[in-house]
Amino acid sequence: MSTELPPGYQPSGDEEFMNPKQVAYFRLRLEETRASLQRELAASQLSEPDDSGRAGDQTDHASADSEREFIVQNRERVQMLLRQTERALARIENGTYGYCDDTGEPIDLKRLMAQPATSLSVSARGAGKAGSLGRIRCNCLADSTMTHSSITA
Repeated sequence: MSTELPPGYQPSGDEEFMNPKQVAYFRLRLEETRASLQRELAASQLSEPDDSGRAGDQTDHASADSEREFIVQNRERVQMLLRQTERALARIENGTYGYCDDTGEPIDLKRLMAQPATSLSVSARGAGKAGSLGRIRCNCLADSTMTHSSITA
């Protein structure tokens, strides 16, 4: 069952959250993102430099190593984004898309528009970061063997 989107459709807070038009809109955006990421990943594998000759001086080698590292990091970033996009599409299929994985509350439409693959609301994401920092801070302060320099480090 596919929902036709009117030309120029944009989800609105005035509509019922995750109504068929919104779901179709985000499915389309995520499918387009997935296709773009797959193309980028394929292109990065084709453009990997061949250094079988390794001719040149140390500067040439360092430059080639730096370029290779950049390509690897970019490929890893694209693979991570592709996995997030695939998970978001799976959430659309199982009916949980648009709802926070931690709280179950609807994720703000502005956040979904900016990051369609997100699975956390702004408050849950912020609480997760603050909570992990708080646990580290509490563990350090609770450990009486910690020195002053390790607490401030």
